[in-house]
Amino acid sequence: MEPNETLTWEDVVLRRVRPEFADELHELIEDGREHIASWMPWAAEQTYQDTVDFLARSVASWDSGETFNYSIFVDGRLVGGTGMMTRRGPGTLEIGYWLHPDAVGRGIVTRACRAQIAAAFALPGIERVEIVHDAANTRSGAVPARLGFTEVERVPTDTRSKNHTGLDVVWRLNRSGATVS
Repeated sequence: MEPNETLTWEDVVLRRVRPEFADELHELIEDGREHIASWMPWAAEQTYQDTVDFLARSVASWDSGETFNYSIFVDGRLVGGTGMMTRRGPGTLEIGYWLHPDAVGRGIVTRACRAQIAAAFALPGIERVEIVHDAANTRSGAVPARLGFTEVERVPTDTRSKNHTGLDVVWRLNRSGATVS
């Protein structure tokens, strides 16, 4: 089973990524490259072909049930990306996200995560939703804290971008007792 291809929370609309988003997505990455790459190493040298390839992989990984990637839209405008990934093991979906710098600080990711949490817990067998971020990325860490997640561990990891400390913070929200509002 898979989540809906379109998720909505208030003014935030998440749409399953599609190959036809390539031009708009790549333009967004190009325009916000410095900000995005400070936490997302893939953005540092992302070419148009890399974007096309990412979208093709996203279609395949959605179809296989491995990853559910969405583009984030507000008022019809693409502002970032998010996704739910199965890489944290059975019964768990991990949410990841990034935004163009013009969209930061407006609660967009919080609303996008609310939509994904509701979708995740509507799927059979999903007992936990996790968010993982670098310890220095306090804006990213504010999202799970705001949504009632509990910090469960800090894990040493390789530094992946110029701002990474090499310490990932893992947050968890369990199905039991989870409320999304």
